[in-house]
Amino acid sequence: MANFRTDSRFVAILLGIGQTLAWATSYYLPALLAPVVVADLQADPVLVYGAFSLALLISGFIAPRVGRTIERLGGRPVLLASSLTIGTGLALLGLLPGLAGWFLAWVVLGIGMALGLYEAAFATLGMLYGRAARRAITLVTLFGGFASTIGWPVTAALLPALGWRGTCFAYAAVNLLLVLPVYALLPRTGSAAEGPAAAADAGEIPLPADWVRRSFLFLAAFFTLRALISTTMSVQLPAVLAGLGLPIAAAVGAAALMGPAQVGGRLLEFTLGKSVHPLRVAWLGGGLLPLGALLLVVAGPAAAVPFVLLYGASNGIITICRGAVPLALFGPRGYPVLMGKLATPVLLAQAAAPMLTAPLVASLPATTVLGLAGLIGLAAMACLLPLRAAPPRSLAGLQAPGG
Repeated sequence: MANFRTDSRFVAILLGIGQTLAWATSYYLPALLAPVVVADLQADPVLVYGAFSLALLISGFIAPRVGRTIERLGGRPVLLASSLTIGTGLALLGLLPGLAGWFLAWVVLGIGMALGLYEAAFATLGMLYGRAARRAITLVTLFGGFASTIGWPVTAALLPALGWRGTCFAYAAVNLLLVLPVYALLPRTGSAAEGPAAAADAGEIPLPADWVRRSFLFLAAFFTLRALISTTMSVQLPAVLAGLGLPIAAAVGAAALMGPAQVGGRLLEFTLGKSVHPLRVAWLGGGLLPLGALLLVVAGPAAAVPFVLLYGASNGIITICRGAVPLALFGPRGYPVLMGKLATPVLLAQAAAPMLTAPLVASLPATTVLGLAGLIGLAAMACLLPLRAAPPRSLAGLQAPGG
C-alpha cells in the first residue's frame, strides 16, 4: 500500500481531484455567484467583483512565502491547510452579513487559493518526484481543466435551490469533507523523495546565478502577459465574439468550446509532447494564440470557432508549461520557492486585468481587441525565444531567483 500511495499517477489523480474541486469552488465561483450577490445586497458590481480581485492580489503577495513553506515542510500540510482555509472562507461567505462580510470572506479565500491552487500542486509534485514530475503535472491539469465545466453547471443548479449563501455552505462542505480527506492521502515529501529520480536530483549542482535570474525574468514576463490575456478573455470572450457580428447565441456557443479546447491541448501535450522538451511545447502553445487572432482578424466571424479552439488549446498547453518549463530549466532544487515567485506577477495580472482591460474592450472594435490580444501573444512569445537549456553548471549558483 505504501508503494501504491507514492506512485506518481496515484498522487496525480488525488491532486487532480482536489484541484478540480478547489478551483470550481473558489476561482470559478464569482462568475455565477457575483451577479446574484449584487442583486441581493443591492451593491455596486465593481465592489462585489473587486473583492475577488482583492483575493487574487492577496494570493499573489503571499505566494512566495507559500513556496518557501512547501520547500520546508512539503506539500501535504500546505494543501491540507488550503482545504481548511477555503472551506472556512466559503462558510464565512454564507455567514457574514453585508458587503463588509463579503470582502472579509474573500480575504480568507485569497489566502486559501495561494495555499492550494496549481502552483502549490506543481511544487508538491516537484518536491516528490523531481524532474520526473512532468507527466504528473500534465495529469493534474487534465483533471483541473474540467473545473469550470463541472463547477458552473452545479452552481447554476444549486443557486435556485439553496440561494447563494446555501451554495457557499455546500461548497464549504465539499472542501472540508471531500478535498481535505483526498489531500490527507498524499504521501509526505520524504517518502517519495527516497526514490531514484529524487536521489539523482539531489546530486545536481546549482545553476549559474546570472543565467537563472535572466531566464526567470523572461519566464515571468511570458506567463504574466499570458495571464493578462486569459483573464480578460475569460470575462469578455462572448462579448468580443458578438462584437464581430455573431448572434449572441452563436457567440456564447463558440466561447463554450474554450473548455474542451483547453483539455484537448493538454491531451496533446500528454500524448505527443512527452518526448519533446517542455520549452518547445511552450513555443507551440505560445504561438497558437497569435495564429488564431490573425485568422479571426482576417476572416472575421467565419473563423470564430477555429480561433476559440486554437486559443483554448494554447491556454491548456501554457497551464502545463507553468509547472513543467521551470522544472525542466532549473530542476527541483528550490523549485517550490521559484513557483511561488512566478505566481506573484501572474496573480497580480489576473487581479488587475478586468479593471485595466474592460474600458478598452468596451470602447474598441472587436477586431482591434483581438488584434491587440494577438500582439500581446507575440510579445509573450518573444520572451520565450531567448530561453535555452541550462549552460554548463557552476558551483556559483542560486536555488531560486532572489535567493
